[in-house]
Amino acid sequence: MTESLAGAPARMRRLFVRTWGCQMNVYDSARMADVLAPLGYAPAEAPEGADMVILNTCHIREKAAEKVFSELGRLRALKERRAAEGGRMVIAVAGCVAQAEGAEITARAPWVDIVLGPQTYHRLPEMVARAARAAGAVVETDFPVEDKFDHLPEQAAPQGATAFLTVQEGCDKFCSFCVVPYTRGAEFSRPAAAVIAEARRLVAQGAREITLLGQNVNAWHGEAPDGAGEWRLGRLLRALAEIPGLARLRYTTSHPRDVDAELVAAHRDLPGLMPFLHLPVQSGSDRILRAMNRGHTAADYLRLVERLRAARPDLALSSDFIVGHPGETEADFRATLDLVRAVGFAQAFSFKYSARPGTPAAAAPHQVPEPAKEARLAELQALLREQQQAFNRSRVGMGFDVLFTGPGRHPGQIVGRSPWLQPVHVRGPAALIGRVAPVTVLAAHPNSLSAALRDQHEAAAETTRHPNPEEEERISA
Repeated sequence: MTESLAGAPARMRRLFVRTWGCQMNVYDSARMADVLAPLGYAPAEAPEGADMVILNTCHIREKAAEKVFSELGRLRALKERRAAEGGRMVIAVAGCVAQAEGAEITARAPWVDIVLGPQTYHRLPEMVARAARAAGAVVETDFPVEDKFDHLPEQAAPQGATAFLTVQEGCDKFCSFCVVPYTRGAEFSRPAAAVIAEARRLVAQGAREITLLGQNVNAWHGEAPDGAGEWRLGRLLRALAEIPGLARLRYTTSHPRDVDAELVAAHRDLPGLMPFLHLPVQSGSDRILRAMNRGHTAADYLRLVERLRAARPDLALSSDFIVGHPGETEADFRATLDLVRAVGFAQAFSFKYSARPGTPAAAAPHQVPEPAKEARLAELQALLREQQQAFNRSRVGMGFDVLFTGPGRHPGQIVGRSPWLQPVHVRGPAALIGRVAPVTVLAAHPNSLSAALRDQHEAAAETTRHPNPEEEERISA
C-alpha cells in the first residue's frame, strides 16, 4: 500500500504511459510516473489493465497527430468497457502534440480527461483531482511561471545502469522547420546544483552512465553552485565526472552554434565523456542552411568537426538530415551528400521534410514534390548505411569496455553499449548487468556488434595457440 499526498494510504491504481519521440520524452514519462506514485499509481504492463493511460506525444515526426488520434480511438473502447463494468479509466494526452493541438484533441476526442503540455506535468496530481470533478477535459497548456523541476519529487524510480537527466529545455533558435520553440518554449537551464544533486541520486540508485538531455543541450548555461555567475556545459561535465561511481557521460541533442572551446576541451580531458556526439547539421547546402535559419554554414560545420576530432581522435559523429526542405534543388541535395562524404558518420537520422503548422517553412514557396523527396531520401540513407556499416566493421578485433544493461535475445547472452553507442552482444553471466567489462569485438552487423568478454577471448586464443597434448596427438594421427 502506498501513501497518499495527505499521508493516508492510497488505493493501488495502475498507470500505463505510452511514449513517442526523443529521450527527453522518455525522461518526462518517468517523471510523470514519479509525480503520480504518491496517489497510488504503479506501472501497468498494458493499457487494458490500467486505471490511467497517458500518451506522451512528439510533434517532430510526420503524421504525429494522426497516430495520437488513432491510439485515442482504441483507448475509447477500453474506457467504455471499463465504465460498463462499473470502473473508470482516466485518459491523458501529454507532450508536444498536446501543447500544439490541445483544442483539436478536446474537440475530436471528448473522452480525453486531461490535456497537458510538457511544462506542466508537475501539476498532474491536481489535474487528476480536477478531472474527477470536471464535466469536460482539464486542459493545461500554458507555459507556467514556476519552474516545473522545483516541484518534482526528489525521489524517483530507478532507471537502471543507464539514466537520462534533463538539464535544459526549449529552444531560441527558431529553425524554419521546427515546432520546438512553440511547444517547449524559450530556452531554460536548470541550476548546476540541482543537476549535480539529481545525478548523485541516480548514481546511488545504480546508474553507471548518465545522458544529459536538452532540446539544445549545449546551450545550457545554469547558475553556478555558489550562485556566483553561470557555468556552461563543459564545466558541468567536469563536475559530474567527479561523482564516485559514475563511469560514463553523454549529452544530446547539440547545436553546432553552441559548441564552445570549453566543451571541446571537455572531450579532450574527460575519459568518462564518451567519444560519441550527436551533432545535427540538417543540410550541406549553405543556401538551404540559410533558409532553415540554422546560423552556420557547411564550412563552419566541417571546421567544428575538425576541432572536435583533434581534441578526441576516436570521436564518432551522428547527425540529423532533412531532405526536400522548401526550395531545395538537386544541386543543394548534392551538397548534402558531399558533406556526408567529407565527415563520415557512425550513425545518422534522416527524414523527408514535412510541414509543421505554424512554422515558417510550412508556408514557404517552392515546396519540393514528394517523389523528389523520396528519391533523395533513399539515396542519402544508402550512403549513411554504408558509412555506418563501415564504422561498425572498423571495430572488429578492437578491445574496449562495454557497460552491460540487460539480457540479450538468446539464452546466456547479455547486451550493452560500446563507447560509440552501438549495441554489443556477448555470451556472459547476468551478474555483469549494470557493470563495465572489457570485450573484444568478433563481428560487425548493420546495427550492432558481436563480441567476447576479454578473459574468454584470451583463453580461447591461448587454447588455439597451445592445444592440449591429447588433442594435438589426435590431430597428428
